[in-house]
Amino acid sequence: MEANQFLTELNEYGTAVADALAQLEKDNIVARIWQHDHTVWRPDPAEISNRLGWLHLPQTMLAEIEPINAFAATVHAAGFTHVLLLGMGGSSLAPELFAKTFDGRGLQLSVVDTTDPDAILALRQSVPLEKTLFIVATKSGGTVETLSAFKYFYNLVNEDTTEPGRHFVAITDPGSSLQKLAARYNFRAIFLSDPDIGGRYSALSHFGLVPAALAGVDIAQLLARAAAAAHAPEAMQLGAIMGALALHGRDKLTLITAPELSSFGDWVEQLVAESTGKEGQGILPVVGEPLGKAGVYGSDRLFVYLHLVPDQAITAQLAALEQAGHPVVQIRLRDVVDLGAQFMWWELATAVAGHILKIQPFDQPNVESAKVLARQMVAAYHETGQLPPGEVAELDAATLHHFLSQAQPGDYVALQAFVPPTPAADAALQTLRLSIRDRYRVATTAGYGPRFLHSTGQLHKGDRGNGLFVQFTAEPVQDVPIPDEAGSPDANMTFGVLIKAQALGDGEALLAAGRRFIRFHLGTAVAAGLGGLMG
Repeated sequence: MEANQFLTELNEYGTAVADALAQLEKDNIVARIWQHDHTVWRPDPAEISNRLGWLHLPQTMLAEIEPINAFAATVHAAGFTHVLLLGMGGSSLAPELFAKTFDGRGLQLSVVDTTDPDAILALRQSVPLEKTLFIVATKSGGTVETLSAFKYFYNLVNEDTTEPGRHFVAITDPGSSLQKLAARYNFRAIFLSDPDIGGRYSALSHFGLVPAALAGVDIAQLLARAAAAAHAPEAMQLGAIMGALALHGRDKLTLITAPELSSFGDWVEQLVAESTGKEGQGILPVVGEPLGKAGVYGSDRLFVYLHLVPDQAITAQLAALEQAGHPVVQIRLRDVVDLGAQFMWWELATAVAGHILKIQPFDQPNVESAKVLARQMVAAYHETGQLPPGEVAELDAATLHHFLSQAQPGDYVALQAFVPPTPAADAALQTLRLSIRDRYRVATTAGYGPRFLHSTGQLHKGDRGNGLFVQFTAEPVQDVPIPDEAGSPDANMTFGVLIKAQALGDGEALLAAGRRFIRFHLGTAVAAGLGGLMG
């Protein structure tokens, strides 16, 4: 079978896509992207010319294969069995993908992308500290979630070893504060990535490949697949489909992934949402929403099915959706290593879709709003000893459905869970989102906070305002102090305070952007509280 087989059934949108492709060819868009022509998107090169290094990663990272693999070998030889990657968004989603997709081939890798204290404790208890390597990954060097986790885990390791720094590795941009911190604490290694790459485009950089090598991925083969796909016409075709259909109201990119590729959807979610959700535009990736019958969908969906071997049940469902007039794309990979090619396809497609939508796909102008407000909440806590209360709705189904009754065709509902990410919470959120989809015929998304703030948060504030946002907060069973400084026992704040501040800050940012928003507090009975909203 050919690599990355690409099949489409676009129904009434075939002409629009053909016209978009013809215009792309006429304007020489793909060639201009490869030439780093910023005018593809904007007359001003700011945050474009210095964000296109991802195009060349299949070549520029070739020289890094040997040192990365040598490093992985020394980690194995030192007796490490586990890796905890401390990172958010672009620093964590590709590593998580590699860990989940290539499970069992190397060290056991887990991602710490939470500030929930119960989740932090569960992650700590899941690994033997003496055999765990910690990767501190942040492009800027100042990500609050990542640095808070570093200080917490450093202090734990510091209790049991005379050389705690040997358990830590940094991946960052040259000159960042993390580079200086890593040198100060004598980290085992520091990897400096190309600064001309944005976080969500960094899967094939050090941010993705160092964790991948530790997880047992053949990174040379991964880069080879990426290089072979870099100029594939399907990437431009996928971008034309995404962009043209969004202009025709089909802006809910619904990803259906085979179980072995499920984590790829989370990576695409950030790439597309953060790149296209701005300036009153937005392509909403819908990930993890199981397929339903044609009657539960509005006329705003584009379905994309990624698989290795097609599932006959899913194929039959997609055929029914095609028959009902929905556009469907099917992408078949030879094996999981073909994800290297898919990284290039989707990055190029997103850049092309940005051109069609007339937006700049490399900045994230609204991401900072929630962070600024969260910092204000933390400052208020330090001044008064408590956080602002925030408005909380009555925890019952009638309240939720009164809020959701505002939904109009083309809207979506985003469930934002600042709660411990447990299997029980997963199941309850999934049941709730499907009941909402089937009742209101709108697209649904579900994300854990603060993780989603580094993924879909940009789109939530930057799109055309067609989202309804349902936030859930919880009370920790056991709170966890955040050390003021690594190696010091002093702690003036806890993870419980931080996650509450982040929830409050995001709620205020959504309201300031004119979004429809409601908050429910679930206490410590998260799954039960979610279940009670489904009446």
